[in-house]
Amino acid sequence: METTTSSAVVSVRLDVEILRQLDDLAVEMDRSRSYLVAEAVREFVEREYAHLLHVREGEADIDAGRALTGEELRAWVDDLKSKRPPR
Repeated sequence: METTTSSAVVSVRLDVEILRQLDDLAVEMDRSRSYLVAEAVREFVEREYAHLLHVREGEADIDAGRALTGEELRAWVDDLKSKRPPR
């Protein structure tokens, strides 16, 4: 029978001061050091991976010709500004 694991152990070196702060947080939040590190890594990876996907989407748009030149963008912004009511 094959078993699968939904998590893995990772070793990491941390600055002593960060580790102290992490331990303080763990006590205050009644969570383990491991839980807080896993949450921090999860949030970082989700954010950075979403950014990566947006960059790839932008590159695909550029490759497909769905992009404006700097001059076209400036003209578009100027056009938007001209249609805006005065303050």
